[in-house]
Amino acid sequence: LKEENAILRSKINKLQILSETQADKMRKLEKKLQENKIKEEKEAQDLEAMVQHVEQNLQLMTKRAAKAENCAAKLRQENAQLQAELRNCRLEKEELRAGQAGLAAAKHNAELALQLLLQVTTSSRASLRQLLSGAESLQLIADLLKSIDRISEVSEDGQ
Repeated sequence: LKEENAILRSKINKLQILSETQADKMRKLEKKLQENKIKEEKEAQDLEAMVQHVEQNLQLMTKRAAKAENCAAKLRQENAQLQAELRNCRLEKEELRAGQAGLAAAKHNAELALQLLLQVTTSSRASLRQLLSGAESLQLIADLLKSIDRISEVSEDGQ
């Protein structure tokens, strides 16, 4: 009976040791689970912050694109006005040529108007290129946001 008690006590000790080991493992796993939850929450917050930052950049770029479009429209209008002025100067030049009076002044005015027109045309082209570049940037950001939304949806579905 003493021997059987000793065997049972030995088994009880082994079971207690095993129970404590498993309890330790469980505490470690619970701690690791908690750390993973915290890490996932931080990653979700970081991702949300990044999405907000991208959205802010998109809004800013949209505003810039709108300003660029307005600027381009103004430059087109100015270009049209200068072209009309150039036509008028050319007509005046022709009239002066016919009358031979004040030819040098009209020629100078026409050349000056032509130079101004060429400057405005060059400036207009540069502004239009900037506008196209801004539109391409906006499209790239829109595609990035769509990708982020898809990743978020896949992450939510995967949980």
